Amino acid sequence: MKNKLDTSPEALAEELLGRPYDELEEDEQRALCRVASTEIELDPDELEVVNLKLRDRAADAVARVGGSWGFIIVFAVILVAWMLINGPLANRFGVVWDEYPYIFLNLMLSTVAALQAPIIMMSQNRQSKKDRISNRHDYEINLRTTVELLRLHRKIDKVFNKLGQMQGSVEDVAVTAEAAVELAIEADPEASGGAAEAVAAAKERVAQDKGLAKR
Repeated sequence: MKNKLDTSPEALAEELLGRPYDELEEDEQRALCRVASTEIELDPDELEVVNLKLRDRAADAVARVGGSWGFIIVFAVILVAWMLINGPLANRFGVVWDEYPYIFLNLMLSTVAALQAPIIMMSQNRQSKKDRISNRHDYEINLRTTVELLRLHRKIDKVFNKLGQMQGSVEDVAVTAEAAVELAIEADPEASGGAAEAVAAAKERVAQDKGLAKR
């Protein structure tokens, strides 16, 4: 029986995925290589996610603020105040910089939308890359867990094999002792009574060990 688990990428491909290593996709091959390796190395895309640049942090901040109810409420308040000041309340405040139909307001809204949309898309693309990396890590963790379970099964099988060998050795010793005592009884029946009792006790103990092993 093969007790030691081969942790090479080629062997793991056959053991875990049931396919040759050459037939796997690039992501699967990379995951198996990382599982088989004892060193932790970051891929270029992982380094890019870890080492954020200023523009990436700014894009994430804009997406975080622009996609919140707080931004919507504040923006709605500004729009309503803008239209009131430049419309019904223009005479009270005496300051009008964008009369109806609010051409300057439309220009600002168009500018904000034109700038905000690609920034949010950049942040979403980065989030998609993070999700792919996270899914890949989950896949690698599942593979590592399966490898450890296989190793544990191999060790348990090895222990049971050793126990079986020990049980066979005990049985051989008991049979040999019984044969020796029978010869001694034939030679001197009166002096071998204690030995016969010892052999009977040994046979009973072997029977009990068999019962425990079957359980």
